[in-house]
Amino acid sequence: MISIPQDNEPLPVTISVARRLTLRKAEKLRHKSLVDTLFREGNSTYVYPLRLVWRVMTTEMLESSFRNGVPPRIGPLQMLITIPKKKRRRAVDRVLMRRRIREAYRLGREPLRVWLSAHPECRSLQMGFIYLADKNLDYKTISRKMELLIQKMLTSASQQAIVSVSQLPAEPQRNSDANSVQPL
Repeated sequence: MISIPQDNEPLPVTISVARRLTLRKAEKLRHKSLVDTLFREGNSTYVYPLRLVWRVMTTEMLESSFRNGVPPRIGPLQMLITIPKKKRRRAVDRVLMRRRIREAYRLGREPLRVWLSAHPECRSLQMGFIYLADKNLDYKTISRKMELLIQKMLTSASQQAIVSVSQLPAEPQRNSDANSVQPL
């Protein structure tokens, strides 16, 4: 026998919304001006065999990086991967490690998305991953180190966000007589 829900009962429907884990073009850091400022002004942390250079940008900072406005397809998370030729001489080894690092990032980036949604003043989080080891490491090791590196970076970014918010100037007090601003 089939039971029909009453008018005030909710329907027993379960909808599962799965987020696709694809790495889109908007998540690849590819603009020269952004890459240059990332390595010049970015913060750095490392968990061997990966080094992470990262930078949090507000909307104003992002707009000032371009002459003709912000180009389309600049996502809130942007990353690049560098495998130095000095460390891995053969191209096949560099490609292999780049693929492993990209896969570890792709599957482990959800904490970054959560952090960005909790900090609406941050328009973009740019990251550059640099591989430091002299030999190829297995995916399991890279994945574990990627998780540690992301957690370490988020801890540091949260501390900087707290400091930057506390350094913002207080809003000036308005005079009740007129709309002029009184100095503090």
